[in-house]
Amino acid sequence: MSTHNGDRVWFITGASRGIGAEITQAALAAGDRVVATARDARKLRERFGESERLLPVALDVTDEASASAAVRAAVERFGRIDVLVNNAGFGVIGAVEETSAEEVRRVYETNVFGLLNVTRAVLPQMRRQRAGHILNLSSVGGFRAGPGFGVYCSTKFAVEGISEALHAELTPLGIAVTVVEPGYFRTEFLESQSVVASPTVIDDYAETSGKVREMAKTVSLNQPGDPVKLAKALVELTRHPHPPLRLPLGSDTIAAIEAKQAFVRDELAAWRAVAVSTDFAK
Repeated sequence: MSTHNGDRVWFITGASRGIGAEITQAALAAGDRVVATARDARKLRERFGESERLLPVALDVTDEASASAAVRAAVERFGRIDVLVNNAGFGVIGAVEETSAEEVRRVYETNVFGLLNVTRAVLPQMRRQRAGHILNLSSVGGFRAGPGFGVYCSTKFAVEGISEALHAELTPLGIAVTVVEPGYFRTEFLESQSVVASPTVIDDYAETSGKVREMAKTVSLNQPGDPVKLAKALVELTRHPHPPLRLPLGSDTIAAIEAKQAFVRDELAAWRAVAVSTDFAK
């Protein structure tokens, strides 16, 4: 939560395309200042042009020194960081068994360790300010996993756990944390730049993860969610005095959350006797 009523300073990772670019655009349109980061700063200049309120910075989130340097550049230019958007990430499609150790490591390096690198780099500044808002981009897949996206969803489950703990640690310091759970939004996310399909295909998974591979091709660029509306919602969220820990976005995410809550409730009821039977007898 920023204590400033005027323009805020945003620090956005993965800002050159997709949801990151839409958030950058929306923050600039709202009169805020933005440190937009991506691996290639040239793409940021091509996308957003030149502006006194925009600082394009090259950032590889998997490199801790790169994260520290980007934060230093942000503070030197604008004096503070009010909103951190941990958006950089990519997906991998394939059954858990089909996904190689190397593919798993790569997606964790960006989606989990990268998020942690940037968060650790930004937090000393936010603690000095005793103000700030961290938005961690999760997914409907951070609330419930499904076939074909097991490894990707596991990275978002990690983001959810990290965010819950950060929320408890930072609330007393005046810093808000919100984990954002978008459903399917119409960006390039399911295209090859953002989602890697594991080259290993096992026939036994044709009916489960195999169907998801095919579905991803037909859903891509036909998703129900509007990324422009998502970006505007996040800009408004950062002005709210009491932002939520979790913000699901999209009617598909709401449906998925309600279905999982019902499943968990029913399963807990069915197995409650076994669950409580393992306590020491009083």
